[in-house]
Amino acid sequence: MNRLLRWRPSVSQSVFIVAVSAYLLAVFNFTFWHKTVAYFGPHPELFWLFAIGITGLMTVIVSLFSLSYLTKPLIIFLILVGAVAAFYTDNYGTIISRQMIENAVTTTAHEAKHLITWQFIAYVAVFGLLPSALVAWVRIRPVPFRRRLLQRAAILVIALAAVALPVTVNYPAFSSTWREHQDLMASFTPAAPIASAVKYGVVAWREAHAHLEPIGQDARRTLPVAGRKPVLAIMVIGETARAANFSLDGYARETNPELKKRDIINFTNASSCGTSTAVSVPCMFSEFTRANYSEDAGRSYENLLDVMQHAGMRAEWWDNNTGSKGVAARAPTRVFTYETDPKYCEDGECRDEIMVDALPAFFDSVKGDTVLVIHQIGSHGPTYHLRYTKPFERFTPVCRTATFAECTHDEIVNAYDNTILYTDHVLARIIDMLNERQGQFTSMMFYASDHGESLGENGLYLHGVPYFLAPSEQTHIPFMFWLSNDLAEEREVDTACLKSHEDAPVSHDNVFHSMLGLMDIDTSVYHRDLDIFASCRDRAAQISAGASASATN
Repeated sequence: MNRLLRWRPSVSQSVFIVAVSAYLLAVFNFTFWHKTVAYFGPHPELFWLFAIGITGLMTVIVSLFSLSYLTKPLIIFLILVGAVAAFYTDNYGTIISRQMIENAVTTTAHEAKHLITWQFIAYVAVFGLLPSALVAWVRIRPVPFRRRLLQRAAILVIALAAVALPVTVNYPAFSSTWREHQDLMASFTPAAPIASAVKYGVVAWREAHAHLEPIGQDARRTLPVAGRKPVLAIMVIGETARAANFSLDGYARETNPELKKRDIINFTNASSCGTSTAVSVPCMFSEFTRANYSEDAGRSYENLLDVMQHAGMRAEWWDNNTGSKGVAARAPTRVFTYETDPKYCEDGECRDEIMVDALPAFFDSVKGDTVLVIHQIGSHGPTYHLRYTKPFERFTPVCRTATFAECTHDEIVNAYDNTILYTDHVLARIIDMLNERQGQFTSMMFYASDHGESLGENGLYLHGVPYFLAPSEQTHIPFMFWLSNDLAEEREVDTACLKSHEDAPVSHDNVFHSMLGLMDIDTSVYHRDLDIFASCRDRAAQISAGASASATN
């Protein structure tokens, strides 16, 4: 009996490598094989050549992770990474890119818990932990060093030959497919997630050792301070709101019943800098356009809030999300995420109106020109039903779980649309509160989402797809301004002119320069061609000059 209990199956190193490779390919690459069939399906000979090459590639990877006494720990690592990545890739269409790794690292525990569902735990237990236990249990038969070296060399030679086969037989066909469908290899598990994690580590190390370069130290206000009311600019940074579900942008459902009654300037053709908060937020506050923005550059240089402070404005950041991503590193920050107000908070999370209710006290503190950034939790998924209060659950039935497989498409969309209704209400309340304080300050509100969201189109959910692959649902965003009458008059902004250009293409590229222009901040880093208001300020000045000339005559 004791001998039976001590019994362990044994395999050779070669069989072990092949078995692990086969398991990883078969179990954790459903999405990868689905894409492979879709892209090579019309040409079965290319499909089989590619399959041979990928089998060889996986065998090479497993061989490289089979390092003497570290073999089992490293193989278990591959299996566990594969299980976690495959769950999200297969269930949400998520590509585990470097940006997605950063999102995971910088998210809050309260947000992360909604992605750790019982289905996730069961999947990882069955397909990750049990195979890992089997790997730990099985015994790899020892062989002399020279024989082991020859066996490993033989496996690598055969595997590398398999990798080279498709490229050698028809390189143009495979290279064009890889270029056109870069999502294919990005879904290859666990190799792609591990590569993304390594890239994130390299970038994070560079950022940690980066030198901060000041910009806009020559910034100054061109309007006199004396004899006028202070200016209050509120910048609301939305989360995961897509223009496709804003009725202001053409959505069939009425999701903006309150904003449509306010005199806003709504740009219908706006695009984001990225598809994740970690990219888009620093990018929109940077002086760089998306075309020349990099995370290294964006976080190595000061940003819009710094330039505004150089010009003498007070800047503050309020957060109900996962932080400012470095934007407010040199500005006072108030975090609402962990507040306990029972009106808006439960289970460790708060809805965005908690920040709106805090505005009156902030207004009382405004003595000079001020910019306040409000960073929303907005429509962050997958638990859309937690993002709004009960009165805004107008579209029903709704999905009440983070596991989309348990919900219909309509239930997911209903819950998401309710978040847009709630954001509509939050923005309308801010506008109304600013209107009520016009005797105290001139004011404006800007709103743009950081990125959009996929709700099942083409099998994709959530966001974070690399930009070059991202569908419009993840990059087409709501983007709007509201100006008080006295601010428009003081800045000589022709709002009718702006409204005539509401269909013009705009993006996060315009935020930095438009805010500097609207706040009348003169600095060498300001570029007029990226200022949305510039041409309509010129027109207002021309109209004013013409009226003065007529009065003189």
